[in-house]
Amino acid sequence: MTQTSSRTAEKITPEIVAEHGLNEEEYQRILNALGREPNITELGIFSVMWSEHCSYKSSRLHLKKLPTTGPQVICGPGENAGVIDIGDGQAAIFKMESHNHPSYIEPYQGAATGVGGILRDVFTMGARPVANLNALRFGRPEHPKMKHLVKGVVAGIGGYGNCVGVPTVGGETNFHEAYDGNIIVNAMTVGVADADKIFYSAASGVGNPIVYVGSKTGRDGIHGATMASAEFDDDSDEKRPTVQVGDPFTEKLLIEACLELMASDAIVAIQDMGAAGLTSSSVEMATNGEVGIILDMDKVPCRETGMTAYEMMLSESQERMLMVLKPGREEMAEAIFTKWELDFAVIGEVTDTRRMVLTHKGETVCDIPLGPLADDAPLYDRPHLTQEEYKAHVATQPLGDIPESTDIGADLLKMMASPALASRRWIWEQYDSQVGADTAQRSGGDAAVVRVHGTNKGLAITTDCTPRYCKADPVEGGKQAIAEAYRNLCSVGAKPLATTDCMNFGNPEKPHIMAQFVGCIEGMAEACEALDMPIVSGNVSLYNETTGADGVSHAILPTPAIGAVGLIDDLDKMMTIGFKNEGEAIFVVGKNAGELGQSTWLREIHGRQDGAPPIIDLSLEKTNGDFVRKMIGSDNVTAVHDISDGGLFVAVAEMVLAGGVSALLSSHDPNLTLTQWLFGEGQGRYLVSTSDPEGLTSEASSSGVEIQRIGETKGGFGLGIDQMFVLDANDLREASDSFFRDWMKD
Repeated sequence: MTQTSSRTAEKITPEIVAEHGLNEEEYQRILNALGREPNITELGIFSVMWSEHCSYKSSRLHLKKLPTTGPQVICGPGENAGVIDIGDGQAAIFKMESHNHPSYIEPYQGAATGVGGILRDVFTMGARPVANLNALRFGRPEHPKMKHLVKGVVAGIGGYGNCVGVPTVGGETNFHEAYDGNIIVNAMTVGVADADKIFYSAASGVGNPIVYVGSKTGRDGIHGATMASAEFDDDSDEKRPTVQVGDPFTEKLLIEACLELMASDAIVAIQDMGAAGLTSSSVEMATNGEVGIILDMDKVPCRETGMTAYEMMLSESQERMLMVLKPGREEMAEAIFTKWELDFAVIGEVTDTRRMVLTHKGETVCDIPLGPLADDAPLYDRPHLTQEEYKAHVATQPLGDIPESTDIGADLLKMMASPALASRRWIWEQYDSQVGADTAQRSGGDAAVVRVHGTNKGLAITTDCTPRYCKADPVEGGKQAIAEAYRNLCSVGAKPLATTDCMNFGNPEKPHIMAQFVGCIEGMAEACEALDMPIVSGNVSLYNETTGADGVSHAILPTPAIGAVGLIDDLDKMMTIGFKNEGEAIFVVGKNAGELGQSTWLREIHGRQDGAPPIIDLSLEKTNGDFVRKMIGSDNVTAVHDISDGGLFVAVAEMVLAGGVSALLSSHDPNLTLTQWLFGEGQGRYLVSTSDPEGLTSEASSSGVEIQRIGETKGGFGLGIDQMFVLDANDLREASDSFFRDWMKD
């Protein structure tokens, strides 16, 4: 919707209310709050603040169930990002955000501005960003639009992150037909700050100046938050004007200018202009500080002529921040931003009215009480199916008789060449993972690791989720998302500390979709509690559905993407997945129940998505993870890899490829078929290699951990079982590399 100055005095009609994504009941709440009809600017402000994207009106009732505190937590949800203690007077600050709808509409700019937005969430709080990650989900590779989307998203992430000078060190990419009409682009940033120099968003001090810094305001991104809170129809091109345009070079300048000003005592509060732009930043600052705010729209730096207050308040132009400064610090602050060639303008002040007041061309164009905009925004307890009702509704076929693999080597090659498991090297080689010179382990392992600058400790970071598990059983899927993130951190030797989430789901007004959300929250909460990994920040993205040409609305798989951070006290103890030496014993830590339901093998080899996902035993997850970290710390193991998609055989193959050392498996669990043993996706398990098998066995026994010796590393470059090599690892590598290489040929 394009706004012109002629619309300022437009009469509010039911059609205009609906255009703004508000229903009749919500509009009546606005009338009650104001005691009158809103003007178009006020309506626009209510519409974005009450959008699903900004208000969490369908989700915040259930988000309260998540554990968010712990001795390691300095700041939990509610601020721009979460903050955890990493010792030595330092803090890690991190968050994950979604940019799904914009990335489907315009993949390059959608993904790029997703990176820019999450960077601002982190450096707003005083942290220097040290790592970017992403969690991506695409539809079928054969879908006519998918190659364009993948290329655009990857280029956008690389284009922004590489230019801004923050390494992109890890992430995940998956493919499933459920994402044909709604791809998922989740971006995560981690930063480091002094624990006693964290900046928050609560405005205070009546009369204190409110300052706008960064880029000028344009008409890009208007109603972006509203667009992100609605289903798509089959034609998304008309929504292109709601996608913002990013400038990473300006963002780099903004990072440096903000951090320079933060080294002084000038800042009272600071907030980035993300979704809903100047509206959300000003409302959140005033609400968090329990104050009022008055802004003079004539002073907002604009790059286009004739912009209305409506456009200025709803624009989502990028690389902008809002600050409250101490009186008398304006001149010093302006000098810093001028030096960095950025706009600086005092556009208002803090008041004691608890209202948002806007003036424009000498007139008051907005006067709204802040309570209804934020704290008293609509809150819905959406109807949802019980978990039993949901399982009956989704009607996943029982696993039934499990066919045996007739050629395990051929099965493994086919799986390694599939979109599910193929090497993502084509993606991550487009990202600068080394800028800053602190990257200790990049994509390709279980978790990325970044050195805390100037020290020998490292932050381990991962993103994880298995959406097919979440669809079949939301509770177990929610547990597994947390548990796999936990295992990935343990696998590199890090103590898991905390998580962020990005809750990507379909239309919450549908009871079965809401059952997915509620079930995943339940599972996540249980796992976070058991594994001592509280959720300290996050984002919710709903209405990820598209009405196709067939008139049917198609939802994504429930995708509660998890970003997790852990600490390695001594980087000399960091572990990697590649086998290191010949003649070492290979062990499995944890018990394999042979679960093939919802497995990669079942889907890729037999085209079936049947059965229940594997059960998560959180007590064993904790015990096994503690044991693996202990063995890493005491140099009892030489390589570690968690077992997940594809099961044990895929994990061994990945360790062979990463290390260039062969593996020969010599025994398997007699209670399982060979197929179950090799391809089952039972949880809580790790593969480890060791030069001291007796010592490892003794430590496992004393720790009450179940381990099984399954083979040893060998010379050459292959993978075998029962004393016979079944695959040349060069064939494995060719299979793994072939998918993206062949698909992306122009």
